[in-house]
Amino acid sequence: MPTTTIRTPPLAEDFTPLAEYQAQTPETFFGGKPVLHYHAKGAKSWISKDQCGILPVFPTDSSSTSPSGPEAAALGAGGEELTEQKLDIWVNTENFTLFHQEAQVGVTIPYPIISIHALKAIGSGSDQVHAVWLQMELGDGGTGDDDFNTFELTIIPPVTGEQTSQGEAKRLFEAISACSNLHPDAVEEGDEDEDEDDRIVFESSHEFEALAGFTGVMRGTSNGGLPPPMPGSSGWITAENVHEYFDEEGNWIGEEGVSGELGDGAGRVRNREEADVDNINGQGTEEDSENKRPRVV
Repeated sequence: MPTTTIRTPPLAEDFTPLAEYQAQTPETFFGGKPVLHYHAKGAKSWISKDQCGILPVFPTDSSSTSPSGPEAAALGAGGEELTEQKLDIWVNTENFTLFHQEAQVGVTIPYPIISIHALKAIGSGSDQVHAVWLQMELGDGGTGDDDFNTFELTIIPPVTGEQTSQGEAKRLFEAISACSNLHPDAVEEGDEDEDEDDRIVFESSHEFEALAGFTGVMRGTSNGGLPPPMPGSSGWITAENVHEYFDEEGNWIGEEGVSGELGDGAGRVRNREEADVDNINGQGTEEDSENKRPRVV
């Protein structure tokens, strides 16, 4: 997914402003103009000097300058030699665009190329400014580190109106976040196979037909039986198969030799008259009698 070099800057009419887009229901969600989330002119931008030439807005000629302003000392504190340019920025739903007005050259950057972006404070005290730091991957990838063309870009957006440096940087960061979310990374070959291997596969000796339109839902057998709720179980206990689980005295016999005993009265069904007699004779517990409401005849 390569970048594209442009020779003319984008125009305002090329985009739909975000406020206008949010104020009305669009006629269609397909096609149409890109939505402009953020635009700034003359934003201070830095890149490592040894990476000049990777992007056309940072040429390798002598017109590139070192960092200036109160943040210059903080930027150079790490010992890395940086190159500064003032760039116009367009953050829109289609791509991230940078344009160098003096050189009349720009670049459109697809969002999947931006691997990381974050807010960054530069300097301290009254000289502190806030920036957006981006890490980009221009290479197609490979087996070695040399196959990746990674570089870092730092942008301090200009402060407009009553906005603060921190607030303006946050606006730029949130715009990049919102537009990046519209362009998720493509699924690479092999990922689908891995997803299939990660699925839980249940094995069963019974063969059931899948129910059309559902995933993991099986159709019952032709005789009305239901598929087992879990592999290895024998399905539901019904009047037709109860003898497989209980003997004539109501004792649990299970399957495949599994046996056990249940409490007194298990498996025996009392009729209504018998239950009424028990209540009359006081065989119910005190708690039962308090919780039961009187039967109205």
